[in-house]
Amino acid sequence: MVVKNFPIVCVGGSAGGLDAYIRLLRNLPCDMGVAIVIVNHITTVPTQLHEVLPRFTTMPVDLITERLLIEPNHVFIIPSNRDLHVDGEDFHLKPISKPRGWPDVITVFLRSLTAHWGGTLIAVIVSGYDGDGADALCGIKEICGITIAQKPSTAKQPDMPESAISSGCIDFILSPEDIAVEIVRIARAE
Repeated sequence: MVVKNFPIVCVGGSAGGLDAYIRLLRNLPCDMGVAIVIVNHITTVPTQLHEVLPRFTTMPVDLITERLLIEPNHVFIIPSNRDLHVDGEDFHLKPISKPRGWPDVITVFLRSLTAHWGGTLIAVIVSGYDGDGADALCGIKEICGITIAQKPSTAKQPDMPESAISSGCIDFILSPEDIAVEIVRIARAE
């Protein structure tokens, strides 16, 4: 198994997330050496993010398929109704582990990153209902990862950022534009 060591940024969101994803991607350069993984917790309808988001970034935007290679300077989108995992250098898709109630696909992916990613981890929680992702943030901190929540006043639906902040494991609370600035700063410091 080859272990990649460039930074990976998990951007977890749900309701209102599209606005945050667009505002974030518009402000990220295409050559910062970071993989962006958007984990939107939709379970009932197919995602169209891989068709919409290329208008807002010059990075390639790919819908994740089984064993897709994780590469820097790319944006990756989780398919709906799947749990996402990593194993060294590629993605793995599994049937969703929580098919009823609020999904926890962001939490599942962050825990997989904590266990299997060799590079810097940046967890970003943006607009959405419920608290998906919050339970994994302290684990990201334990391995010296960086955690960021969207400033609730800038989110269309503040539940997810507020849950992330309530975890006590958030480093930065920022607007999507300022999240982009922080990601660039971290990437350049690498």
